[in-house]
Amino acid sequence: MIFYKKLQKVKAMTFDLDDTLYNNYPILVKANQALLGWLKQSYPEAKHLGENFWRTHQERTLKNAPMLKHDMGQLRYTTMLSGFSQLGLSPEAAKKAAQRSFDYFYFQRSNFTLSESTHSLLQELSEKVPLVAITNGNVNLDQIGIAPYFSKTFKASLNLAMKPDAAMFQLSQQFLKLPAHNILHVGDNLQKDIWGGLKAGYQTAWYAENRNMGLVNERVMTLPHIQLNKLEELLLLI
Repeated sequence: MIFYKKLQKVKAMTFDLDDTLYNNYPILVKANQALLGWLKQSYPEAKHLGENFWRTHQERTLKNAPMLKHDMGQLRYTTMLSGFSQLGLSPEAAKKAAQRSFDYFYFQRSNFTLSESTHSLLQELSEKVPLVAITNGNVNLDQIGIAPYFSKTFKASLNLAMKPDAAMFQLSQQFLKLPAHNILHVGDNLQKDIWGGLKAGYQTAWYAENRNMGLVNERVMTLPHIQLNKLEELLLLI
């Protein structure tokens, strides 16, 4: 553990999920591959389509509705709707196909398990201080088995801007009914998690599960309070 700033008493913790508790990239790659295979089997119109077709529609969707960047679920649904519409499905059929596709992907996106050590850590932390999940993504906490550890979960959406925006940090503080400086936010992204948390008045802990951590390799906007070598070090702070 490396201390960059003096810590005040930690009375609650908020957690980023993707790339903090697990390496998210291979999970998304596998889910996208599964979706493409399912689409080709389920819809003859999509049999010969590859990832580029759907990526093009995602780019077009974001260009037409930039705010969808704050809602990964709605972005994917709207992308699928756009693609199916171009393939000639009727409006109702396109909506049904887009929803089925999203539901399939969402299950695959959350079709993984965390290590027993991560479960044990979250369980022990939750018995000592309240935990809140703050994520820009849309993983299903119930499906991956970590929902019971968190008193509340906030996910970015069209009405709740992504980190580093202060919205989810502020809602978490209101829910916890604590001064911001007594809340420790744990996350992997030095801009979205660390800078975002600090702007909201939080204390911050930097930890990345998906890569070797070195400040020289990161886009550093500001320093966290602490840098963790392993998540279990959080137990030393409470």
